Amino acid sequence: MVEKRLAEQDEVETCFLKKANTTFTKEDIRSFFNEQIWRSEFQDKVQKSIANSGPYNWGTIKELMDDTLLRQVRKEVLSEIAFTKKETDIYKVYQSGDLANLSGLDWDDLSRLPSLHKLRAAIYSQEFRDVISKVTGCGKLSGLKTDMSINSYTKGCHLLTHDDVIGSRRVSFILYLPEPDKVWKPEYGGALRLFPSVVPNVPHTDYECKLVPQFNQIAFFTVQPGLSFHDVEEVRVDKHRLSIQGWFHIPQKGEDGFIEGEQEKTESMSTLNQLQSKELQEFDAPKCTRKDLPREELSMLEPSKPLTEAETQFLKKYLNPIFLEQEVYKKLADRFIKESYLEVQSILNDSFASTLKESLRDVEINEPTPQRSTDVKAPWKIAVPPHKQRFMYIEHTSNDVNNNNNNNNTVEKSPASIADSKLCELAKFLASVEFKRWLRIVTDLIPTSENVLVRRFRPGNDFILATTTEPQVARSPEEENVLLEATLNLTPTASNPKNWESGEFGGYELCMVQPSSDDGLEQDDPAIYRSNKEGDEDSVLHTNQCKWNSLILMVRDPSVLKFIKYVSINAKGSRWDIDCSWNVRSMGDEEDD
Repeated sequence: MVEKRLAEQDEVETCFLKKANTTFTKEDIRSFFNEQIWRSEFQDKVQKSIANSGPYNWGTIKELMDDTLLRQVRKEVLSEIAFTKKETDIYKVYQSGDLANLSGLDWDDLSRLPSLHKLRAAIYSQEFRDVISKVTGCGKLSGLKTDMSINSYTKGCHLLTHDDVIGSRRVSFILYLPEPDKVWKPEYGGALRLFPSVVPNVPHTDYECKLVPQFNQIAFFTVQPGLSFHDVEEVRVDKHRLSIQGWFHIPQKGEDGFIEGEQEKTESMSTLNQLQSKELQEFDAPKCTRKDLPREELSMLEPSKPLTEAETQFLKKYLNPIFLEQEVYKKLADRFIKESYLEVQSILNDSFASTLKESLRDVEINEPTPQRSTDVKAPWKIAVPPHKQRFMYIEHTSNDVNNNNNNNNTVEKSPASIADSKLCELAKFLASVEFKRWLRIVTDLIPTSENVLVRRFRPGNDFILATTTEPQVARSPEEENVLLEATLNLTPTASNPKNWESGEFGGYELCMVQPSSDDGLEQDDPAIYRSNKEGDEDSVLHTNQCKWNSLILMVRDPSVLKFIKYVSINAKGSRWDIDCSWNVRSMGDEEDD
């Protein structure tokens, strides 16, 4: 899922196949490194450290390169390399252009990047590849297929959890180039974080260890399908975390160590993992299973009748009275039927909204935000696994805390805060027959099942990666093959739009059309959000920034991808919302008949 999104980036910008560089002698190559790299005792020490590492085998070497050379590389990069902002559901980073033709440049061009040219030749040299092979025990590495880019992580940049399994990759490496002679402190962010796996292909929601990068330090690990999960922590400050990211690949045809069919087998691993993921859905939480509405509720929804006085009075406890005026909700209905999409601002009445807003801000200001899964207490749970999603949630249908697979958080009941009580009360209202009656009038659709979820997306933690619905949404011929979805936005800090409207701090909900088979991508691939590509704007259907007291209604078919962008650590507060989805029947045919 994640790896395919990263693969497209690699194919376009960083991956290339060419003959090994022969410009430098063996002595030249050795001189480009710190001489300790070539000592057997040093290699043995690194090898032992990797063998004893966790959560999976990985290693790091400080002062890897010749110090003077690497300082020159950094200067060249900052003065000669252009960086482009790349942002999708999984990452935000500034990246260099294609480095594939460095060796193919004429001397006038190459003279601008001589140190970078030396560095790339050194990294992919036979000598250094032999060292990496020895200390990791990974086997032979290709000198023909090289794969490297330069990344600049500045304030707000991040890369979410993934295992790096794409194509023929065998070893992943990151060579760090933050400002030399200055310590990169843990509070700056930007650390490499490694995640253990609950079972293969299911990472734990909390990282086990992290590496705070320093100048001239390399981190590396063998790429292991379903196990080598890692991320890059968001950079929190206005500092420049420069790095060279790359991979060593399995040997290509004609190289020592080449095995016929090995590349095809390796390249199939991502697809295999996608197939296996269906079997691993038992580890997903929340399940978001839509429950059938009771027959008596359906019978109350089916007649096409105006709201009764009793229903209107009940709805007024929560809804803004203006949206209960017949002329107003008929206008809403006309707009929704025309566009299959509707935003209703100030949906809650002033009294309820004011109390809820005050209680939510009290939580954000006066209570510590849970950071790890063990900090999360009932009635809240943690959405898992983190290579798909992470956020706090409450399922409105369960007062007992059941079905908590892989949440790793305490499940005992605890006294609910005012905010929790108000959120649960509101979720119960959204599941009421009266609200669904109002919904039916506005949408011209009859709900037949429902799921309602209270959610909190914490700064520096939470997101949902792009996914579609199941291909077959309709469960019977009577149902439409779409979902009716609602997002009640309840982010109190968004009452000042300037806090969120730029999108800089994430937290926005984005819907886009899934790539078609004409793009050469699998139709059921759960998500390639390809921003910054020509024409990509046309595929984006809706982008909704964090809002306060705003209801979004939309009809979503299986071709539409949706995600919630990672919320920056520098956001003014959490994103709060209530997410609802319903299977539906159309009542148009009945009325026509």
